[in-house]
Amino acid sequence: MAQIQIKLVKSVIDRPERQKRTIQALGLGKIGSISEKENNPQIAGMVAAVKHLVEVTEL
Repeated sequence: MAQIQIKLVKSVIDRPERQKRTIQALGLGKIGSISEKENNPQIAGMVAAVKHLVEVTEL
């Protein structure tokens, strides 16, 4: 499967707890942090839930 690169571009402060946990589960912490993951339905759903906070690029 294809790899995707996920970068946190907005803060999780004042966001719902569910979105904070999703960001953490994606392996992101601070603004600007980057995580590389396999592009599968589970990861795609997590990214869709926080699409307003992250930037995604395909590798």
